[in-house]
Amino acid sequence: MPHTTPYPLVDRLIGVFADWLKHRQEVSEMCQFDAAEFSRIAHDLGVTSSDLDELVRQGPHKVEELPHLLKSVGIDEQAVARTQPLVLRDMERVCALCRHKKECDHDIADGSLAAHYEAYCSNAVTVDALEHDLPPPSSATH
Repeated sequence: MPHTTPYPLVDRLIGVFADWLKHRQEVSEMCQFDAAEFSRIAHDLGVTSSDLDELVRQGPHKVEELPHLLKSVGIDEQAVARTQPLVLRDMERVCALCRHKKECDHDIADGSLAAHYEAYCSNAVTVDALEHDLPPPSSATH
């Protein structure tokens, strides 16, 4: 007998709440580090202590817009990850700390991201540079 979900909204809310609890636990664990250890972790990750603090508080889903942006302008994210991993990591940091999530999410939803991101995206200059440096994404499937 196949398993069906009789209450998808309830299941979704339970999932969101579980993610929230996990995130709260992660924040609590990070708060237990002393300043020196926290600074060392930030240094190892190539970010400032204040950026690391903000990234932890933001949670793991704060860079979901970046793949949409790269795809909308024709940049192969996997190619960037292979050829310029530090650039991609910096773009993820910039995206995670962005204060324009609502504009970006709106543009993703209505399909106008490629036309509007330059007006508010802090990664716009990097995206422009990548557009000129990388070959277009392959249409072949891997």
